[in-house]
Amino acid sequence: MRNNYANTAQLKELMTAPPMTAARHAEVMRERNARRRKLEEAQELKKADKDLFEEKR
Repeated sequence: MRNNYANTAQLKELMTAPPMTAARHAEVMRERNARRRKLEEAQELKKADKDLFEEKR
């Protein structure tokens, strides 16, 4: 049986962790936006390919 609590942290560890710096936050947000952009582009390409395929029928 798998332990569901293997990846949990104690409250004290969470409360004493240093806050994220502005530079790190900006980096995280850039990475998140880049991933979202890639996903949206892939979805648009998939839809365009599907539309193109359906038009040829």
